[in-house]
Amino acid sequence: MGDFLVPVSQTYKKGSEPDDFLSLSKAAEPAKVAQAVFRGASPEEALEALKAQPSHDTLLAVLRYLQSGGKDEHKFDVRVPGPLSAQIIHALVTEIVPNYWTVLQESPDGSAIRALLACLRSLSGINATLTYIRSLIREAKSQPKDLAGSYVTFNLTYTSSLLASILDGDGQVMRIWGYVTSLSGPSHARALRQEFLSLLTSGKIVSLSAEAEDICRQAGRLTEPLWVTDNKQYVNWLARNQIQWAKSQTKEEDIKLCAELGARAMRLGHAEILVQQLLYKLLLQDDVDKKIFSKLIDSYPLSEQRKVLFLILKLLSDLHLASIDDNEATEDYPTIWASVSVLQLVVANGDAQRSNLVAWLTSASGAGVGEGCSIRRAAVAALADNKESITEVLERSLSLFGDKLYIKHTPVLQQEAHAQVLLLSAGYVHRIAPMKLTILLRSSVYLNAISNRLDVSQSRARFLGMAVGEALSGLAHGKDNKLDFKVEEMATEEANWYKSLVHMSDKPGPLDPLRTFIPSSQTKPSKRPARQARPTSKKESPQPNKIPAKTGFIIEEVEDDEEQDDPDLAPYAKPDSDAEDSDDDPTLINRDKPKAPVYIRDLINYFRDTENYDKQKLALATAPTLIRRKANYGTEVVSHAVELASLLVGLQDKFDFENFYDLRLQGMVAVVVAQPRKMAPWFAKTFFDGDYSLSQRASILVVLGLSGREIAGFETSEYAPAAHFPSKTLPTRVERRYLQPASAADRLQAGANLKALPSNALDTLAQSLSQTFLAPMAAEAADAATGPDALKLSSFTSRLQQSQAGSSATTKYKSKSRGIRSIPNTTAAVISEHFFFPLSSRFQAAMRSPAAAKIIFQPYLLALYLKTLGLLIHAAGPSTLALPQMTTELWDLLLGVRGRCLNSNTVDGDGEGDLAVTHAVLLALAALLDVNEGDVRGLCERQGRQVVETMEWVSNVFDNTRGGEGAGDENDVKMLAAGILIRLREAVDKYQAVLMGDLIGFT
Repeated sequence: MGDFLVPVSQTYKKGSEPDDFLSLSKAAEPAKVAQAVFRGASPEEALEALKAQPSHDTLLAVLRYLQSGGKDEHKFDVRVPGPLSAQIIHALVTEIVPNYWTVLQESPDGSAIRALLACLRSLSGINATLTYIRSLIREAKSQPKDLAGSYVTFNLTYTSSLLASILDGDGQVMRIWGYVTSLSGPSHARALRQEFLSLLTSGKIVSLSAEAEDICRQAGRLTEPLWVTDNKQYVNWLARNQIQWAKSQTKEEDIKLCAELGARAMRLGHAEILVQQLLYKLLLQDDVDKKIFSKLIDSYPLSEQRKVLFLILKLLSDLHLASIDDNEATEDYPTIWASVSVLQLVVANGDAQRSNLVAWLTSASGAGVGEGCSIRRAAVAALADNKESITEVLERSLSLFGDKLYIKHTPVLQQEAHAQVLLLSAGYVHRIAPMKLTILLRSSVYLNAISNRLDVSQSRARFLGMAVGEALSGLAHGKDNKLDFKVEEMATEEANWYKSLVHMSDKPGPLDPLRTFIPSSQTKPSKRPARQARPTSKKESPQPNKIPAKTGFIIEEVEDDEEQDDPDLAPYAKPDSDAEDSDDDPTLINRDKPKAPVYIRDLINYFRDTENYDKQKLALATAPTLIRRKANYGTEVVSHAVELASLLVGLQDKFDFENFYDLRLQGMVAVVVAQPRKMAPWFAKTFFDGDYSLSQRASILVVLGLSGREIAGFETSEYAPAAHFPSKTLPTRVERRYLQPASAADRLQAGANLKALPSNALDTLAQSLSQTFLAPMAAEAADAATGPDALKLSSFTSRLQQSQAGSSATTKYKSKSRGIRSIPNTTAAVISEHFFFPLSSRFQAAMRSPAAAKIIFQPYLLALYLKTLGLLIHAAGPSTLALPQMTTELWDLLLGVRGRCLNSNTVDGDGEGDLAVTHAVLLALAALLDVNEGDVRGLCERQGRQVVETMEWVSNVFDNTRGGEGAGDENDVKMLAAGILIRLREAVDKYQAVLMGDLIGFT
């Protein structure tokens, strides 16, 4: 059938018109909507334009319209709180900023971003920004896996930058409040006052910004940190804004509001930053700014006024008076006189601040413990023009100075500070009212004070009593009839310095020394010139005399049986063994590597270059040896010791070095060993006052413990032999000719085979100390368990004593055979005065500070602190003159922290931390009893109540601590408690008659 229909022909015809039915379909084009032109007729029109995804030109027009609000163009102002302004601000924050922030920032003249920020610089704008950041944070936490590519992180980054830009500037707080008062009316402004203060000083700006920054950092969107995330920078910003606001205001209400803002800002933390701005930007300026400072501080609450005064005292001491060497008691000090003027300006306007200064000088924890005498001179001189105040200082100081409990339980540094205040105030009272001082010296308060001082067993307390007695008697009774104890201690330079304080007379001076002073890194000298190491003057090296020419030749041949080649000379490695030469790309080879530093200044520059890997590695590896090598040659280490220590304490492991913490620790130990009198108190002060983490504070304690034992001779660093200059060593062949070869024991003693100290070096030393304490008692227990001594050839106790006696005899024999005479332990005074007392005295002051107490009472840090004190008192040894005072301070401290130990009902913490503190307390008690083993009777006479109280507490710890298999660390605690309990019960049984007086009153 298909063949029937055959086409005859085919013809193709081109149509003239297109066939719509046969044409290809095309995509439908969207209907073009005409962009509405913003005419600026009303705020409703601006809101609609912002919601309709405006173009760049339309957005600029809207922003200009909103910026001109409240002026002659129109009356609507977006910064005035209201329903319509809230909608516009919400649209700007949630719609415009996420989409247009980058474009607005790239505008050439910056007018667009300025207009946007001007619209949002209000309470409503800041609140809307914080609300949007909070919602973005909540959304980011709900989807933590897809943060990298999520729009949430982009919006969070832009909104955080917006918040920082809104607040940036020194006058923004004043402008924001100015908008509130000028546009809202007085009644509405009073309602917004609390909201304004709460917004800026509640801490939510910093907390939300920091949380947003952390999320952006995790997502990899953080380009640079924002200043609003740092609490220090935020408090500094508030301080600058407060000063700018106070300078431009004359109304009393505005000054009170400005003062309330500053008072609340001090509660955010880092109050010293705010007070430092007030000191340098107002108080040290012209007379107008001084009046503004007085008005501002007088409007503070009384508690904040007291805090401002104490912080000014601390700033003056740390930044200006710490570098003053007051060896010459009668020398003029312009910086001290300028400090007197500053303190007089602070206390001039009211009795409250004057009473605060009197309380600071005479309180049990005041008077600048651990600081130099200069700050006490300035504080006493600031009250010298007020007869009642300076007399009150003298009377309260004398009453406190003679109190028996104060003498027995107060740290020695605190007693020295109060003794200086007493002598300084006595001199001013004698010049103002001589009869008042004469009457006071005839009273029972003075007589009992001197008698109580002379009656104590602590040598330092007696010394202070004799110095005060002779100084005050010399003022009232003259040279002929004055009190004279006729002892050698009162003829020393230190005693003369104390007695010269009554003749000190400081006066107010110009403030120029404080204005032009640049705070340096120099540490303060010792407050007692007799105990301070005086730097020797650098003398010019004498020129060598020319050797006259001689006729002929003098030849001396040194024969050597061994081969002539020196085995100590190692050949250089072959050039082709360099690891970097094996790189295929020669452009990647770094031939410009830094060399190892040979000067302390170069070492400091290497440490400061934190972005250079090679310099950081070289500095860490070279620091321990270089610091020890330069310690006794020149003044490099003396001049830069504080700077070096600051860099080492704050150094971070940015490049993940091997043995980083060990090398950093060894560098700090080298600094302390090189300058113990200067750097040990600095490290103690840094531990309590520095702004460091727990790990950094722990490293400071480890440094003090290790360096103290090394100075005492218990440890030898591996870097000590390498710290000698090559010029001090003879050539090898000549050394073999004139010197005898050292034995293996001598080489071991010299530290040649020592290994690097591990990170838990302090715990290892504490463990060895506890084993040493328990070894004799273990031997006695073994003797008692194996039968009577008459049936044994040698008891465990006798063997232990024979081994100890044999080792000491061997040491004495070696010493005599070499001709080395025995020398006394002169380092005991250094360890007690510069290591132990600064640590123990500052602990008492830190306990009264809530912020410092939270850090110090961390279980791990507290345990390490107590172990350090135990190691230091053991390093000082039983021959230390200040051992009774050290024993008293340490024992009182240990009994004071019993609440943090195991089985205590006053601790809110986990059992592990409390167990560590318990072990540390017992270890310190073991060290205390060990060094006082030769004077157990004196210990029972002086600290009878502590002996009985400690025995009861240790017995309770022993009974309530489980032991046996699987007990873990509790076995060590139980063993230490058993050893201490045995020692204490032996002392009580032997000296029961001596303790009877204390036992009667003990319950």
